[in-house]
Amino acid sequence: MSDRIIRLAAIGLGGRGRGQLNLLLKIPYVNCVAVCDKVPERRDEGIQIVKNNRGDNAEVRGYLDYKELFAKESLDAVMICSTWITHSRIAVAAMKAGCDVTMEVGGAASVEECWQLVRTSEETGKFCMLLENCCYDRNEMALFNMVKKGLFGEIIHMQGGYQHDLRDEICLGRENRHGRLFNFQHRNGELYPTHQLGPISKVLGINRGNRYISLVSMASKSRGLAKWAKENKGEDYDLASYAFNQGDIVTTMIKCANGETVVLTHDCSLPRPYSRAYRIQGTNGIYMEDGGTIYLEGISRENKEHWTHTWEKFKDDGYLEKYEHPLWKKYSIDGIHEGGHGGMDYLVLCAFAESVKLGGQPPIDVYDTATWMAVTYLSEQSIAMGSVPVPFPDFTNGAWIDREPYRRGIFCLDEVCEDCFEVENEVLHRS
Repeated sequence: MSDRIIRLAAIGLGGRGRGQLNLLLKIPYVNCVAVCDKVPERRDEGIQIVKNNRGDNAEVRGYLDYKELFAKESLDAVMICSTWITHSRIAVAAMKAGCDVTMEVGGAASVEECWQLVRTSEETGKFCMLLENCCYDRNEMALFNMVKKGLFGEIIHMQGGYQHDLRDEICLGRENRHGRLFNFQHRNGELYPTHQLGPISKVLGINRGNRYISLVSMASKSRGLAKWAKENKGEDYDLASYAFNQGDIVTTMIKCANGETVVLTHDCSLPRPYSRAYRIQGTNGIYMEDGGTIYLEGISRENKEHWTHTWEKFKDDGYLEKYEHPLWKKYSIDGIHEGGHGGMDYLVLCAFAESVKLGGQPPIDVYDTATWMAVTYLSEQSIAMGSVPVPFPDFTNGAWIDREPYRRGIFCLDEVCEDCFEVENEVLHRS
């Protein structure tokens, strides 16, 4: 790898932005020269994070306006961790300023927002990578490895979702300056689709030989948030009687060009343990996250006495260890155990930084970014019209049938590039 040092700016320094900046600065060749947040104390906290990681003499400038930042700074890349509704507009400005971009996850508000990202990336030659950490989760990567080895056979159906009790975070959005509240007040759809849609899309080869062609969504009534506000903040609290627009449970079904189906569930307003409810089902078997169970025909144990199929445990019965993705093997051997959702935050940041350093397309490109984000506004349209199917835009303009080759490497999400790990190990051994 080259000796290039990346000049980067971090925009949006709430809790998530500060955490991601701390992790990003663990990468030796990343130099954060500017930080930006419209809240002065957050801007100042960002400056201090850089100095804590790089020393008190580190040159880092603080801004309250991202437009001023782009006018004054010479940058290679930008990390954007602002609110959902500002990600895209800042990303477009960053690419026009000559920066490669990574931005935190969230759904799009319109088709125009998605097309702006695609057109700007194509016109400037700068990439826009969604910072979808779940693509680098240990389980998801091991399962991706198993899919590529053919253990599930031909994939028929997949499921996933964002099932996370966030009632306190949502209802206290004004006190904590968190933007989820306003989305739940005024919108009704699959607000946070990408955590499981990212890994699902990579398994299904979306935008590379396959694509999503239609979507239909349905929302339940809304009761969970007002109930939480009443019980925890009192009957006089304004949200205790507020009629939230966002349904407690939103279910979205997607049809693929190659015939597969996908079901997504958004579930953040009712009491429940966390789950992304990942499910892979193919002609040879099935995996389900809830319960951590797997069954593979001809491989899993059978109950011969009762002639029944028998679930096995993905972790306890050795599947995770046997089919561990080489990226996770590498980081375990290297002893690198950076924080952030078990390590996947650090890995997705490494994938971004490597792409900037090498000057190549990232493993999650602008077409992936636009496609995954589009689910939000498409689901809103479907629900608003009585849960009717809506067509899914093709942000590749037909190129999904025959795309240019993806960039292979240890962070690749389109195949398991085992030879790249062998080459890297040889280089490290010689050095």
